Amino acid sequence: MNDGPPRLFDHHAIALHRRRAMQIAGDAFLAREAAEGLAERLVAVNRRFVRGLEIDGRPASSVLRRAAAEHWDAVELGHDEVLLVEPESIDLAVSVLALHAVNDLPGVLAQIRRALKPDGLFLAALFGGATLFELRESFAAAEIETTGGVSPRVAPFADVRDLGGLLQRAGFALPVADVERTTVLYRDFATLVRDLRLHGETNALAERRRTPLSHATFAALLAHYAAHHAEPDGRLRATFEIVYLTGWAPHASQQKPLAPGSAKARLAQALETEERSAGEPVPPAQR
Repeated sequence: MNDGPPRLFDHHAIALHRRRAMQIAGDAFLAREAAEGLAERLVAVNRRFVRGLEIDGRPASSVLRRAAAEHWDAVELGHDEVLLVEPESIDLAVSVLALHAVNDLPGVLAQIRRALKPDGLFLAALFGGATLFELRESFAAAEIETTGGVSPRVAPFADVRDLGGLLQRAGFALPVADVERTTVLYRDFATLVRDLRLHGETNALAERRRTPLSHATFAALLAHYAAHHAEPDGRLRATFEIVYLTGWAPHASQQKPLAPGSAKARLAQALETEERSAGEPVPPAQR
């Protein structure tokens, strides 16, 4: 009996897809955009780190390695998702478009938190909930029409609010989760698929169908996509949502919220409003 988290992703398939991506010529623009977004956030920190760790890195991560830390190590989580790093041994941990494809994200975040020295920084970019919603919807509509059911085709991506909560749950201080959304227009469906292959992001769900997509389902997919997610000129829309996570290993020097009841003045005084007892009606002008 397996008491661990559900196995959503096939790590062997992920590794194959990413090796194939390395052999495809083209601009992995989403990975580049994510790495540049993390680099901008590092510049704002205005601090030089000594030992950095790159988790499941991509070629685009070089923009981070050049500027952020003096020494770098790289690690791959693998199928067991174990971070082989000594506790409190690194100053900075970064991940570019990798953590959305782990089975136990809360566990991985907790491992990263333990690996950081006090006041160490964690930065990650991963795909968020709205990513490829057009493709997910079109696949579902096509399979319902042609087979009467739905199979796993597009990975479930976490919402930015849930990811922020996971940072807190893992013990990070000063957690921040923010999101940037990009809509890309493709001249045809094949170009979209090529970009997904270029990023190593084709279907690696553990419960995916191993048989090829039928001609009938593929035709229904194209028809639904064109009918519901296309521009007037026929170009197809594809949404990519990148969530940026920032968290610090706790340290005594960090800012902390005031304890409840420690305020020196009442909020009503600061806002210059009249304070009322609980249950007392509010005049209509203040509703």
